[in-house]
Amino acid sequence: MYKISKEFAFSASHILNLLEKDHPCARMHGHNYIITVHLKSETLDKFGFVKDYNELKVIKEFIDETLDHRHLNDIIPGHPTSENIAKFIYDKFKPVIPELYAIEVSETPKTSCLYEPEY
Repeated sequence: MYKISKEFAFSASHILNLLEKDHPCARMHGHNYIITVHLKSETLDKFGFVKDYNELKVIKEFIDETLDHRHLNDIIPGHPTSENIAKFIYDKFKPVIPELYAIEVSETPKTSCLYEPEY
């Protein structure tokens, strides 16, 4: 199995308003997010790639146009946690990038979430 990944970055705010009011994340705050897209394939294409990284620019364009410098509560259905952001991005791109198997979201250098559905 061949596995590749590519990182994308954006900045955005959110409010985790389902938390207790005294929780710091219940207030509006922001993060410099790092999104890591994970792809895998048992075979390589005729160029020796799982997927040409250049073909992932559709993800960068989506992030830049839809998520960057936005308030995620207005975009992510439900509660905009890292977990839900990861699933949101996965669901958006799995139909067009079949090699996609996981999305990782990092809010800080010390925290991350990996969404990888089981099949």
